[in-house]
Amino acid sequence: MPKNSKAVKRELDDDVKESVKDLLSNEDACDDSFKKTSLIIGGSDIEAEEERPAWNSKLQYILAQVGFSVGLGNVWRFPYLCQKNGGGAYLIPYLILLILIGIPLFFLELAVGQRIRRGSIGVWNYISPRLGGIGFASCVVCFFVALYYNVIISWSFFYFSQSFQQPLPWHECPLIKNKTFTYVEPECEKSSATTYYWYRKTLDISDNINEGGGVNWKMTLSLLASWILVCLAMIKGIKSSGKVMYFSSLFPYLVLICFLVRALFLEGSMVGIRHMFTPKLEIMLEPKVWRDAATQVFFALGLGFGGVIAFSSYNKRDNNCHFDAVLVSLINFLTSVLATLVVFAVLGFKANIMNNKCVSANMERILDLRGTSINESMIPQHMNLTQVTAEEYQQLYEAINGFHGSGFQELGLESCNIEKELNKVVEGTGLAFIAFTEAMTHFPASPFWSVMFFLMLVNLGLGSMFGTIEGILTPLMDTCKIRKELLTVGVCVLAFCIGIIFVQRSGNYYVTMFDDYSATLPLLMVVILENVAVAWVYGTDKFFEDLKDMLGFTPYRCYYYLWKYITPNLLLILMAASFIQMIMTPTSYNAWIREEVKELRYPPWAIVICISLVIMAIMPVPVVFLLRYFNIIKDNSSLSSVSYKKGRIIKESPPPGDDDDTSLIRGTTPSALPPGRTDRLSAPTPPPSSACF
Repeated sequence: MPKNSKAVKRELDDDVKESVKDLLSNEDACDDSFKKTSLIIGGSDIEAEEERPAWNSKLQYILAQVGFSVGLGNVWRFPYLCQKNGGGAYLIPYLILLILIGIPLFFLELAVGQRIRRGSIGVWNYISPRLGGIGFASCVVCFFVALYYNVIISWSFFYFSQSFQQPLPWHECPLIKNKTFTYVEPECEKSSATTYYWYRKTLDISDNINEGGGVNWKMTLSLLASWILVCLAMIKGIKSSGKVMYFSSLFPYLVLICFLVRALFLEGSMVGIRHMFTPKLEIMLEPKVWRDAATQVFFALGLGFGGVIAFSSYNKRDNNCHFDAVLVSLINFLTSVLATLVVFAVLGFKANIMNNKCVSANMERILDLRGTSINESMIPQHMNLTQVTAEEYQQLYEAINGFHGSGFQELGLESCNIEKELNKVVEGTGLAFIAFTEAMTHFPASPFWSVMFFLMLVNLGLGSMFGTIEGILTPLMDTCKIRKELLTVGVCVLAFCIGIIFVQRSGNYYVTMFDDYSATLPLLMVVILENVAVAWVYGTDKFFEDLKDMLGFTPYRCYYYLWKYITPNLLLILMAASFIQMIMTPTSYNAWIREEVKELRYPPWAIVICISLVIMAIMPVPVVFLLRYFNIIKDNSSLSSVSYKKGRIIKESPPPGDDDDTSLIRGTTPSALPPGRTDRLSAPTPPPSSACF
């Protein structure tokens, strides 16, 4: 029921004339009284809005936002970027750009979704109908990302199912038996057991993208299971997905903490952590460090996908979304740091094992050469050659190298340095499915830790998938009146059918293609347009008034300058840098050929697909703009002043003689608005049809 007691006491037959702003600001978002309304146009009743669901609690909503923003990138991309760009020094530019780009834009998306109570299509169509294509572009990008992101979840599902074995199936290289003798698989022996299992047993990968190689049925079934799980979790909207969030959002933290505690007791873990956070301040001066930090901030919070807007649209209108923006951003950052600690503690343990193996192998070589190529005088008298530490081996290595000089390479000895092992850290799937899995094979009770790790990856992926799918479903539900269940099943079935291309033997190459080209530039363009739409088209001053009305206080003035000047300019610089990098970097991918990874160029047809992905993702913006500009699609945004009678919304003409300023003060709609502009950011009156524009 409305909170305004005077309005409650009025008779049902009385007309209560209010602006949309005043009417909807009195509505309790978490009350069950989201009644159906009807829009009366020309004497006909058209059903306008069904009951809009709401979050059961603030905790459920925060967990949903955290689950969406905290994803696989926090575990396998942030540690890689941190190690690559100066260790602990990388945290400085990341924090600076989080404050200048991340929090302001996250706050902006939360605010417009909560105020207008629509998905991305409805929000941007209401703010400026000519920029309504922003919402459609967000939906397209969400769909592209969902296609390949769920494939990664299916890989995690497969590894999870294979982890209930002792020893783990990727623990050792397989043996090949013939009639006379048994030998180790040559391809595995030249690479490693975990690498071989990933490329040959899991992906059964082809030599290049031109060789489709048929469907990998193991991965197809895993992908089907992933989409069924997503569909079941999303089919009832936030009523079902919100409850799942309690587990999918909190369980990864439990696993990360358990891994960190366990890893700290492993030999070499502190070496890995020290290597991670040793700052290399000189690297901070390189532009690529700031570009990588800005890109990571941008994608870490899920900006531009529409999931943030969709989730916030189910909030109370007086919810403190500024607090939510700061809280979720800080949780995201601290989660990345926690994941980085875990990753490098475990990889430090792995590097220590690999370094000890290197020392043992080279000491066997030294013992074989002792007395011939290596004289006793080269070996320190206090050194016991049967029990040599890594530090002692390094001294011995340098002594032999100094004695032999140019002929040292003929001895075939290697420098065993744990720092060299740590510098081999890779990102993405290589970190999760090769490096980390190899480290876990050396854990006591390795199957248990493997089950926990891949279950964590599944949960992290699903949390992000829920937000991504919500970024598709909510806007379409708000614009095209389709049953939630039918739309959810339809989207998931369509996505699974298209996703078959990712479970071919060449499917991993398509995952790389979509990851590189379907999201980066289109999302940057979407977020820039979002920022411009609010700060320049709608107006920062009016947006501040809306925030004050909604939150009960005026946000910090710094947001005014961030939204209007600093953030859009930084985004333009980031987009230009990304565009230049995309042009300068050859369109290539890493292919697994026998026992090693080789970089190959995309064939011409694949380059066409790469370009098409970018064009298709951003095409809705100019198309909707032109359709609106030439009045091919009529602008119904003038239906913003209404009266309320017996649960019906009725069009009302604004009082004559009121200019824009006085109408805002009196709580009525401005008498005239320029094309593409609206009044205050109140919840929009639904359009007079179920058309999708």
